[in-house]
Amino acid sequence: MNKLVLIADDDEDILQLVSIHLLRLGCDVIVARDGAEALSLALERRPALALIDVTMPKLDGIEVTRLLREAEETRSLPVILLSARVQEADVAKGLEAGADGYLAKPFAGSELRERVAALLR
Repeated sequence: MNKLVLIADDDEDILQLVSIHLLRLGCDVIVARDGAEALSLALERRPALALIDVTMPKLDGIEVTRLLREAEETRSLPVILLSARVQEADVAKGLEAGADGYLAKPFAGSELRERVAALLR
């Protein structure tokens, strides 16, 4: 597949877990540990997809998604939000910000891989 995917999460275990699943798909991975770093890497490296945690320092995932949608360079970048917050209102807020998907933590590795593969096609 060899597509570059950005993973943004402030939890090292989640970064490692998601990285392993993406490497199994044949993706190249870059990681950010806060929202500001995620936004900067997305604008600089232009990944094919971004997986962004909703709750992060500096900028949360909702704000990062909004800013990605506002920037011409990243307007069409597919974004999947990751979050333990799965109330209907939380999911709606993420989708309204422009996310292409919302994946509840904890998630099954197979579901993550299927969603990523579908958006990268």
